[in-house]
Amino acid sequence: MVEDARGSIRNNVREIRERVSSAAGRAGRDAGGITIIGVSKFQPLELMYYALECGITLFGENRVQERAEKAAGWNGGPAVWHMIGRLQRNKVRKAVGLFSCIQSIDGYELAASVDRVMRERIESGEETRGRYPVMIEVNTSNELSKGGVEPGECVNLAQKIVSECPLLSVEGLMTIGPLGGGESETKASFGLLGRLAASVRDRCGIDVPHLSMGMSGDFEAAIEEGSTMVRIGTGIFGARHF
Repeated sequence: MVEDARGSIRNNVREIRERVSSAAGRAGRDAGGITIIGVSKFQPLELMYYALECGITLFGENRVQERAEKAAGWNGGPAVWHMIGRLQRNKVRKAVGLFSCIQSIDGYELAASVDRVMRERIESGEETRGRYPVMIEVNTSNELSKGGVEPGECVNLAQKIVSECPLLSVEGLMTIGPLGGGESETKASFGLLGRLAASVRDRCGIDVPHLSMGMSGDFEAAIEEGSTMVRIGTGIFGARHF
């Protein structure tokens, strides 16, 4: 069973990489500029180790507590974790210590909380990073079930973070494609995020190098619209292990 799981993940990662390369080729892009994030929510450490063996070194988690539990038991090689789920302000302190980046900043209050925690960690000597990387989550499909700032507020939020949160570095934007949307709706959602990133660059004077968009069912469309990070869960690990 162990070897079956290892082989399955190896094959899955190989297939995902081939599809990433093909999608990048269709868009005239270099596949080397696209990072595969292994979404490891509800996945056991053993399967994460197998993904690590295949070169998946960046993992995305949705819950702070699950990441804390995995951190306590992790004995794999070097890896990086991003927070990709909704984050409550009362969990910001723990999240900053556990994640290298929070991709799900959806309002100024949350950003200000992260900035304040960074200041306190620097003053106490437990923080060596000069600024903490964050990404702004945008609800590009305007679905009530999703988190994220409204598209019309994205640039204003970025401006406020840049001007009032000096210990944060806005590294990009993140979105989730429309649930059950067709190809045209999905590509429109991803295309909007790219245009918003361009507006943030122009209005804020910052690089904003990353677009985190695309999951197991729509990552190829996301790559064609400029994604630099695709978040793959079932495509790598198979069904979740609840």
